[in-house]
Amino acid sequence: MTNFPPPSESTAPAPSRARRRLRRIAMLSLVTLSVGAALVSPYWLPLVQGDTERRHLAYERSQRLWRVNAGLSLPGAPDLANLSGRLAEHGLTQGAPILMRIFKREFELELWMQRDGVFHRFVTYPICRWSGTLGPKLAQGDGQAPEGFYAVDKAALNPNSRWYRSFNLGFPNGFDRAHGRTGSFLMVHGGCASVGCYAMTDAQMDEIWRLVNAALDGGQKQFQVQVFPFRMGADKLAARYAGHPNQSFWNDLKRGQDLFEKTLQPPKVAVCGGRYVFEPGSPNDGGNAMMSDSCPAASAKN
Repeated sequence: MTNFPPPSESTAPAPSRARRRLRRIAMLSLVTLSVGAALVSPYWLPLVQGDTERRHLAYERSQRLWRVNAGLSLPGAPDLANLSGRLAEHGLTQGAPILMRIFKREFELELWMQRDGVFHRFVTYPICRWSGTLGPKLAQGDGQAPEGFYAVDKAALNPNSRWYRSFNLGFPNGFDRAHGRTGSFLMVHGGCASVGCYAMTDAQMDEIWRLVNAALDGGQKQFQVQVFPFRMGADKLAARYAGHPNQSFWNDLKRGQDLFEKTLQPPKVAVCGGRYVFEPGSPNDGGNAMMSDSCPAASAKN
């Protein structure tokens, strides 16, 4: 058996000068990139966030469209064949006053119903489709679905809509007009297709239609629809969307959201100085959305 001597310094492989130089260059480049990223992050972070949101929304839209075309239900869809049983489980009665909340990023529409003088969340429907991105609607033809607080009455309902039943949100409202925003026929409807609207499946719209009509026929004059870009926890506003161009507007929407969640009453909504202003609602309001284009007296004095 042949014994080979261990490799000496003269025979062991060693990194060449060129290789060592490349390593030093790579390390310096890494440090430079890290420092540069830290310095410019306030500028590129909103762009990265925007791109992330667009990818998220595109993915959700493609998945929902695929499921509907394949005849599958949307994730989180309720048992639409058992409306009476679900109402009974919640101690609710068809014909009670209602309120709706829409969350764009989560693709969700909540329907709340009044019981014992306060509102309870009855059901969360997955939204099939909405168009645009996070942020308010600004102008006719921009493809954006609106955000804000809206009131819907019997006159806004269209049982013969081309999109299988619809109700008009009432865009532009007083806030939208105060900011020169334009657009029309922004609706919640069936058909699972949207340009500026919130589109549900036809089966979901059937159930929504029954509850809406029952509430309005039961004495509610108008119901409130609150539309948010996302579920507005303080962490999301403070971290994910810090520095976003719509942050001030979203902070105002959050005040309305928080007041409703605290009181479980539709807040009274007014427009004052081009901003939403909210006051607590009352059980005596009967669930009617209190909307005003003028400043409340208390706000006007401040």
